[in-house]
Amino acid sequence: MNSEEILKLLETLKRGNLTAEAAFERLKHLPFEDIGFAKVDHHRAIRQGYAEVVFGKGKTPAQVAEIVRVMVRHQASRHNVLVTRADAKMFAAVKRVSRNAKFHPLSGVITIERSKEITGKGTILVVSAGTSDIPVAEEALLTAAMMGNRVEHLFDVGVAGIHRLLDHRLMLTEARVIVCVAGMEGALPSVVGGLVSVPVIAVPTSTGYGASFDGVAALLGMLNSCASNVTVVNIDNGFGAACVASCINRL
Repeated sequence: MNSEEILKLLETLKRGNLTAEAAFERLKHLPFEDIGFAKVDHHRAIRQGYAEVVFGKGKTPAQVAEIVRVMVRHQASRHNVLVTRADAKMFAAVKRVSRNAKFHPLSGVITIERSKEITGKGTILVVSAGTSDIPVAEEALLTAAMMGNRVEHLFDVGVAGIHRLLDHRLMLTEARVIVCVAGMEGALPSVVGGLVSVPVIAVPTSTGYGASFDGVAALLGMLNSCASNVTVVNIDNGFGAACVASCINRL
């Protein structure tokens, strides 16, 4: 449920078209629902503007499927369902719960689209330095789209061939928020930040050789960016970057 749906429910109750018992039944699981191994947060969309997202890694396929079942059972709340860091076994279990589930194996994301409503005011552009960074970039792209944003992407436009990026200057300047994904030395967000006047959310990836230290080198490079509009999230955290971008895009 979102704020608008709650107001409609209360207005229906006030007009006498709904009993107090029926309203209670609709609202009783609103804060959260305890299913033993998890407490599903039905209230999150009201607090934060988007529904709870399931982090698949560390959970069993049965646990992921049960959480999703509880989420989609609330038909009055047509929020999109998103599972990150999932695998094919988790998808098979979720598919038995919802035939609309789709698996994106490159990023390990499961999506169940229940709403096409656009709540973001502009476009979120996801930019990746290399092809090896696309899995993290796709996680950001799918997350932003499922949270009600218009999204576009530029892949494989890293600083090793800077002309590939500069060929898309107009696309960069038209975005309201940019998510910039890069591994190796993590230089791309600084370049992008210097070309635009909007927030650039940098995502370091674990792509690189030994001295990249599984993304630590890119993380430190991004934290030391000379472009003052660049901020940084955790290594490989495309989801987190998209969440922040979505919040900015709704302002």
